Amino acid sequence: MNFLIKPLQGEEFTHLFALSDAELAARQARRMTVRAKPGTPCRVSMEDAEIGETVILFNYQHQPEDSPYRACHAVFVRENAKQARLAINEVPAVIRSRQISLRFFDQNHMMVAADVVEGEAVAEAISNAFDDNEVAYGHIHNAKPGCFSASVHRAD
Repeated sequence: MNFLIKPLQGEEFTHLFALSDAELAARQARRMTVRAKPGTPCRVSMEDAEIGETVILFNYQHQPEDSPYRACHAVFVRENAKQARLAINEVPAVIRSRQISLRFFDQNHMMVAADVVEGEAVAEAISNAFDDNEVAYGHIHNAKPGCFSASVHRAD
């Protein structure tokens, strides 16, 4: 089954870079300079940020639906991040290079399937999950830190 991974949309977060450190702190966010690569995966560009780049670390509600699975977690966004435009069935290196937790939800936003796989197995695991018509969409998380990476949806 074909799928499309959807990164976060950069225009939602550009305003954060204009805030002072105190204003960010009031929103439980932090401006950081990247010190190691890999390790700071940008959810807009779907790439690891480069050493020396500025990122904002903030809490993002990735599952905002009215469900017991409502959830949020910390994510990174790079300053001046180039918006990722992924092709159908494309899994970017930032996902392929990590152990991944996959969570799949039905139309009522209830989890109906989940798996933990090595990044190179993500495409097959997503495709197999979408073979089940009950699965409406999925979330991709970095397994060890648990942070949200992107959503994934059926593609025709």
